[in-house]
Amino acid sequence: MSHGPRTGLAAVSSALLAMSRHLEVRDVLKTIVASARELLDAQYAALGVPDDHGGFAQFVVDGVSDEQWKAIGPLPRQHGILAAMLREATPQRLADVRKDPRFEGWPSAHPDLADFLGLPIRDGDEVMGALFLANKNCVKPEGGCGFTTDDEELLGILAQHAAIALTNARLYERSRELTIAEERSRLAHELHDAVSQKLFSLRLTAQAAATLVDRDPARAKGELQQVAELAAEAADELRAAVVELRPAALDEDGLVATLRTQIQVLDRAHSARVTFTGHGVKALPAAQEEAMLRVAQEALHNALRHAAAEHVDVTLHRRGTGAVLRVTDDGSGFDPRTVRRAGRHLGLVSMRDRANGAGGRLTVESAPGKGTTIEMEVPGG
Repeated sequence: MSHGPRTGLAAVSSALLAMSRHLEVRDVLKTIVASARELLDAQYAALGVPDDHGGFAQFVVDGVSDEQWKAIGPLPRQHGILAAMLREATPQRLADVRKDPRFEGWPSAHPDLADFLGLPIRDGDEVMGALFLANKNCVKPEGGCGFTTDDEELLGILAQHAAIALTNARLYERSRELTIAEERSRLAHELHDAVSQKLFSLRLTAQAAATLVDRDPARAKGELQQVAELAAEAADELRAAVVELRPAALDEDGLVATLRTQIQVLDRAHSARVTFTGHGVKALPAAQEEAMLRVAQEALHNALRHAAAEHVDVTLHRRGTGAVLRVTDDGSGFDPRTVRRAGRHLGLVSMRDRANGAGGRLTVESAPGKGTTIEMEVPGG
């Protein structure tokens, strides 16, 4: 049951805290718009971030259903009142936006707006966006605007903090892009140094083997064995470098959705039954999510490629503020006491390293003919 809009310091504090919780630009914009509409008790709210081509790079609305939004059509252009807010960087408080000489109409499916309050979102001299509200839920004074000067002052405070939140979100996304670019560059150099050396040695060894085939078959055989070893080492180097790249799906969809999608693909691609269940896991620190995904991928690879499992079950559930990943298979299993010898083959060394690097722990239960269970727990943030 609704008790009307929240007022006062508590409401402003709640709105500002909501903005500070998000780092993704789109999430920040949605939170700004929803907070403004609730705080000032308006029927509609919107925020547009301009592009350099007369349109909007992003345009977020609140109070309009998904069906209405689709029916409205393409994003608006920078014209009319919106253009004035962006160009003049001044507040706009109107009794009826439709009667303003700058009003240029809207699509037929667009909701009918009357009283209007809009402000630019500014960072110094830069206008980052336009935030506006329409149709205040109150009795309008005859010929006047439902929005008051107090509303304008309150929205101004919200817009100032919105600029800070939006700037932080942009910096976060930019730093993440730079981090990914730097990591890819580092891996490219490592890959070039490690693999190119191996391939160069492989080429020389293969040439030596070719010259020895006729006059010294035994030595040629030895050289060919060396070729095989070098090729395997090059493949290991390549795989080690490639798996270090953080998958884009993890950033976009989160750990649970990424695991579910990948496991569905594996279930279709293999004769073995591969299942996944997730229980109430919230977002974890990025390093922990990536480590859990990599451990799951390694465990699944072992179960499907090496253990000849018929059923592999993956579960992810919440434990305290953290999470527990469990991968269980009914495959051939192995003797954990030989982990030093089997570790390289089964990828257990890399899985332990990933768990430790993320502040978690890895446990392994297995026996010959009894399948394997690999469990990883992380503490959360």
